[in-house]
Amino acid sequence: MTARSSSFMPAAGQPPRLIHAILGPTNTGKTHYALTRMMAHQSGIIGFPLRLLARENYERLVKLKGERHVALLTGEEKIIPPHARWFSCTVEAMPLDRKVEFIAIDEIQLAADPDRGHIFTDRLLHARGTGETLFLGAETIRGLLKQLIPSITIETRARLSHLTNIGPVNLTRLPPRSAIVAFSATEVYAIAEAIRQKRGGCAIIMGRLSPRTRNAQVALYQNRDVDYLVATDAIGMGLNMDVDHVALAALHKFDGLASRALTPQEVAQITGRAGRGMRDGTFGTTGSCPPMSQELIKAVEDHKFEPLHALYWRQTALDYSSPETLYHSLMRKPPRPGLITGRTASDLDVLTGLMQMEDIRAAARGTKATTLLWEVCQIPDFRKLGDGSHTRLCGRLFLDLLKHHRIPPAWMEGQLRGLDRLDGDMDTLMHRLSGVRVCAYIAARTGWMPQSRHWQDRCRTVEDRLSDTLHERLKERFVNKRATALLRRSDTGQRVEALYAITPQNRILVEGHEIGRITGFGMNLDATADPQESALLLKAGKRALHHAMPARIRYFLQQEMTALHITEAGHIHWEGAHIASLTRGEDLFNPHSQLLPGEFRDTYQSRQVQEHLHTLINALLRKTLAPFFQMEAHLQKTASLRGLAYRLRKDGGTTPTLPEDRAISREEKRFLHHHGIQIGEQFIYCPRLFKPAYLPMMSLLHTIWHRQEYRIPHAGSICLPSADYPTPPPGWQNAGPVHIRLDKLDALLRLLRPHGKPPRHNQLIPPTLASSLGVKSALLPALLKGLGIAHHPPQPLEETRYGPAAPLIILGRPHKHKTAPTRTKKTRKPQRAVADSPFAALQNWAIRPSS
Repeated sequence: MTARSSSFMPAAGQPPRLIHAILGPTNTGKTHYALTRMMAHQSGIIGFPLRLLARENYERLVKLKGERHVALLTGEEKIIPPHARWFSCTVEAMPLDRKVEFIAIDEIQLAADPDRGHIFTDRLLHARGTGETLFLGAETIRGLLKQLIPSITIETRARLSHLTNIGPVNLTRLPPRSAIVAFSATEVYAIAEAIRQKRGGCAIIMGRLSPRTRNAQVALYQNRDVDYLVATDAIGMGLNMDVDHVALAALHKFDGLASRALTPQEVAQITGRAGRGMRDGTFGTTGSCPPMSQELIKAVEDHKFEPLHALYWRQTALDYSSPETLYHSLMRKPPRPGLITGRTASDLDVLTGLMQMEDIRAAARGTKATTLLWEVCQIPDFRKLGDGSHTRLCGRLFLDLLKHHRIPPAWMEGQLRGLDRLDGDMDTLMHRLSGVRVCAYIAARTGWMPQSRHWQDRCRTVEDRLSDTLHERLKERFVNKRATALLRRSDTGQRVEALYAITPQNRILVEGHEIGRITGFGMNLDATADPQESALLLKAGKRALHHAMPARIRYFLQQEMTALHITEAGHIHWEGAHIASLTRGEDLFNPHSQLLPGEFRDTYQSRQVQEHLHTLINALLRKTLAPFFQMEAHLQKTASLRGLAYRLRKDGGTTPTLPEDRAISREEKRFLHHHGIQIGEQFIYCPRLFKPAYLPMMSLLHTIWHRQEYRIPHAGSICLPSADYPTPPPGWQNAGPVHIRLDKLDALLRLLRPHGKPPRHNQLIPPTLASSLGVKSALLPALLKGLGIAHHPPQPLEETRYGPAAPLIILGRPHKHKTAPTRTKKTRKPQRAVADSPFAALQNWAIRPSS
């Protein structure tokens, strides 16, 4: 605090006509009146409670009076042209040694604030203009003004608009142009995130923001880039914006010592920001905050509050003989009724801490050193870390100033270099801004820094860079421009028809923001996690697409078949978008194309697209499978072969060989062979269709016709496992455990069944047969069985026998044997026993029973 000049006389020494007050609620035009009165004088000073307000009104004065005649004084900024006549200041930074005709103090009721009140009380008692002194504030201070300044004249002004309570409103149902007030950074962030998700975005106002960031956020709201504002109670101090409704997210706040209920006057100060000029405003609660009591509502609506009973005071006539005498003078009791001692301020805390340090006590001897010590103690603790770092900082600066009479530039350079970083989250950036404010305060103190103007400019540059980055981070985090544009409403509460356009790249623009792109005859919206935003995007996109659909269809009707692409799943793509799918048609070569639903205006549009799509698909198939369609056209020219052409189409390019096909003449066979038709033992087919160039399309058509999973076989494979292909792919025939390619099947049948019949005799299987088919030898019996070829499977030997096992044998045709003539059986003559035969005795011996 700067020493007060004798030009500031006590209130009792001023004529009554020169001191007056304008009291009343918010939105009464008090500040505008004060600025007008100040500019009516040749010189003047006006003190504001916040640096933000001082800067804002400085800019207003510059526009009216020019930069040469207007000065700005805050703790962190000093802009004092040589011929400055009008000063916009914070209350703490008012130049008390300057004589001016006019002095005004805004929000004078803050003299009742336990933290800063003693500053406002000092200005109330001692700050006087030579021509006029004006105090602006709430009606609650009327009685104390009369008590402390009996000669003061007081005028009460009524609010220009009405303030009405509308009760609790859900956060998602708050009307546009609403301000939601919370009392901690955590609550502000949580509410802002909810607003972003539900309403597209919001601006942020907190006391920790720099003026540049705050002004950028205010502009974001005032320019209607967003319709909502989330703020702390800093909004209650002179922040004039187009707010129609103020919603409190809590009715309690932490005041630095404890959580307490808001006073009716505080509620009125905050909610009074609703309505501007002659436009009425509303207020209420939101979120988890309970409804206001009827007593509180009535007090706010009627602007009737309990008057203040005392103002906070601290001694300003200080004894600088030593730190101890300084401390005792600061602790003196108030000299008169209506004044009380406030809380221990930050500067007094720092003084107490420094007095406990031995090096400080040793250095702070005498009036000059003690005065310097007290000036250093008044460096604001913007960072509020609570770890003693601010006290240590003040101690170091005091010793530097005492010893060198200047603060070393290297120290300031190091501080700013460490703070001039743009990385980190929002809280980190705000913490760095607080550090820059400390540096700016030091650079702004007269005589503390060499080339102080250079360091003030350097601090402002760093602050501006951090402020701009913080503003961008806040926008990135809490503003969804696209959703905000979609949610924008007019002042009457009706939705404004969004402006939309389609770019040449098929991007859909709504209010200048890309929301997605046209894909086929529909649209693909950009991803969003908010269901409500998705619905809005869909609605806006449909309007844009309906407008663009006729031109889109005309463009499609000019497309050639090369513009289409058919995927393995049978999906038809156009310009990378899935617009239709192939389905089973009249035959394998004539599938249907099912158009996907699109944003068509009527059935006529969809029918146009469907018909042209069918034409393109037919042309694409005829080009891709040209050998088949050319063969079919040639067969149709021959009356005897038209039936075969019909069978090949209906059977998908492969038809069983019928008995009557054996009667085809040689000339017709040569004709068929010339046009790529092969008459095999079991099938008639077109071999070219199963070559690599045509097999993928044939497999796809086969899959669609049989409603199976698409799987294209390798054209070079001879046999395919039946387990992998439930239905034989086109060009293959089932043979038990495998499917055999038709050309190899014919070769196999000619080998095993010459002339279409079994061999004349049993024969062994060729030893290379399994390898030539690409199967294991163990599968050959099952393969032959699947083809209906009679065979004798190989038989292993029994363990007790030796030699080669019985091989796999193809059974030949059975032989027809001639029947031998039947011979008449002759009656055997009985043998005559010859008694004298040499065998007679033997015969008798043989039949004699043993004894």
